[in-house]
Amino acid sequence: MKETLVHRVREMTLKNPIMVEGLPGVGHVGKLVADHMVEELQAEKIIEIYSPHFPPQVMVKEDGTIKQVRNEIYARQGKDGEPDLLILIGDYQSATNEGHYELTSIFLDIAQSFQVQRIYALGGYGTGQFVDRPTVMGAATRAELVEEMKQQGVVFHENEPGGGIIGVSGLLLGLGALRGMDAVCLMGVTSGYLVDPKAAQEVLRVLSRILGLDVGMQALEERAKEMEKIIGKLQEMERAQAPYEAGGDEDLRYIG
Repeated sequence: MKETLVHRVREMTLKNPIMVEGLPGVGHVGKLVADHMVEELQAEKIIEIYSPHFPPQVMVKEDGTIKQVRNEIYARQGKDGEPDLLILIGDYQSATNEGHYELTSIFLDIAQSFQVQRIYALGGYGTGQFVDRPTVMGAATRAELVEEMKQQGVVFHENEPGGGIIGVSGLLLGLGALRGMDAVCLMGVTSGYLVDPKAAQEVLRVLSRILGLDVGMQALEERAKEMEKIIGKLQEMERAQAPYEAGGDEDLRYIG
């Protein structure tokens, strides 16, 4: 394979859909949300995307058969006033800088072919510390969108994230803006150490409120509870190890 292949699995008519992107990233926050939406909303796969910019491997499924790594776009026609949706998910983001630009351009071409009105790129914002109460940070292509998102509980900090937004989530905003498209990035605040379903829950709550969707959260809640147990054990190990590393009991005051 020398170039990216876009394979249309089926045709579907949508009316000014919203595009939601949730590819793997920090804490797998965006991926957890988008995968969960596909399942809960029973969205239908319409496009598969294969690219030489993905890692050179296949995925092994439960039955022992394989699947070539890819990105996929699912579609769902809204009900009772809900917006139509395009949901972008996948196994990986590009392994190359060039690939990020190429694939994002392809995603935007697809969005424009469906006359997408707005894009929501989902991801995680890593703090390097375990987070008790996740919040959702944002970035947007226009000041009016920033104000709109603030009304929905999205937090904006000056010059944050400090290192910018890397990968597809950032380029959807940057390249989207060059095409005159509205785009918002919603980032669940997370440690960045582990897969974080708790941060994903918060992003899904905010996105569901914005879009007027009713998405069940039980599966994410169960995963969040399991992850909290793991984090609790890791924190206990940190506290037990800290006195030896710090060289005295006084330093225990520093350990939250």
